Amino acid sequence: MAPNVLRYLLVMLAILLPLQANAVLKIEITGGSATALPIAIVPFGSEGYAAPENVSDIISNDLASSGRFAPVEKRDLISQPHESQQVNFADWRLLRSEGLLIGKVSSQDGENYQVQFQLFDVYKAEQLVGKRYNVPASGLRNLAHQIADIVYETLTGEKGVFATRLAFVTEMKNADGSKRFALQVSDADGANPRTVLQSTQPIMSPNWAPDGEQLTYVTFENSKAEVYVQQLSSGRRNSVASFKGLNSAPAWSPDGKKLALTLSKNGNPEIYVLELATGNLSRVTHNSGAIDTEAVWMPNGREILFTSDRGGRPQIYRVDAEGGRAERVTFEGGYNASADISPDGRTMAMVHAVNGRFHIAIQDLQTGAVQVLTDTTADESPSFAPNGRMILYATEQKGRGILAAVSVDGRIKQRLGESGSAVREPAWSPFRR
Repeated sequence: MAPNVLRYLLVMLAILLPLQANAVLKIEITGGSATALPIAIVPFGSEGYAAPENVSDIISNDLASSGRFAPVEKRDLISQPHESQQVNFADWRLLRSEGLLIGKVSSQDGENYQVQFQLFDVYKAEQLVGKRYNVPASGLRNLAHQIADIVYETLTGEKGVFATRLAFVTEMKNADGSKRFALQVSDADGANPRTVLQSTQPIMSPNWAPDGEQLTYVTFENSKAEVYVQQLSSGRRNSVASFKGLNSAPAWSPDGKKLALTLSKNGNPEIYVLELATGNLSRVTHNSGAIDTEAVWMPNGREILFTSDRGGRPQIYRVDAEGGRAERVTFEGGYNASADISPDGRTMAMVHAVNGRFHIAIQDLQTGAVQVLTDTTADESPSFAPNGRMILYATEQKGRGILAAVSVDGRIKQRLGESGSAVREPAWSPFRR
């Protein structure tokens, strides 16, 4: 990493490590909350054709990965009911589990499945929620994530993010020594990775559209940096910025109608706003002696935060989306960059240097208070979960790039690693509409 933003951008290209395409990321909890809620998740019953996915295991893993829940070990379950009439609440209270989840998966043809579940408050001996679904076999995993979201929201009052997705960049070294880059999308638990784009040239800066159905990114496949927008369902994509010089760091506006970009079309890297429908381009920053980059929109759609070295070292600034005088936002420490904003607009995540080591930190945008969240030392690319509870980021472990996540209070930590490969440039999707 480097103190100068231009060098920082160049190093971002250089530090991409060799990795395999279609990397399956596996969540490892490295820190948890002492107040995790005990919950009993009974293995779902099965009727007819066996399901290709273990729905109850996926739900249990989702809830455990959040750090908010402590699923009871299967060996400690008192019984395995699948219907409400089979539940003896007095027995389940012995486990001191506040929640009990039961369910059943059935199929008559092995192609379509019926899934039902019930969530109970053990101490009140009452059902909190229960639903039935009909899904194709291919939809079982996503349905499990949706059920986990329902359980999470029912018991915490906050929306779950298990049915959202992650985007990230990988690189594969071929047998002849050449490299192949890939932009991939996976479930929020790292499973079910799909390749969106492959190229022999670097791919950078994936960013989700507010509808969760499009990605914008930077590719060098035409021997220059270009910004593309790609529809995930169809694979159709369009180049939206291929000006002379640098075309980088795209970020969607909250309404999905504009992109903030870093362009050097006039010689110096500046922040611009591109209207996607018309192609109209407006310049936001004007500072010929500095590099302005890494724009991110405030949720109100009227302001943009960006990284600039106009003060001599990288710091984060705020400017009106239509242009004007920029004001400095970060003052603690000599290096602050790569901002992301929480969905409520109150908190900023950033890369923050402490004694030459780069950590993920958050800053309260009202008080200016800064809290360092990570103890890893080469952190980059923070991305808020759509419920604002966790921050996804890239870091290194034993010299290899991995993804990790940390809760906004710093108590819950996760690693999303895959043996023998590395991943970079993560972005957490919004909620699906």
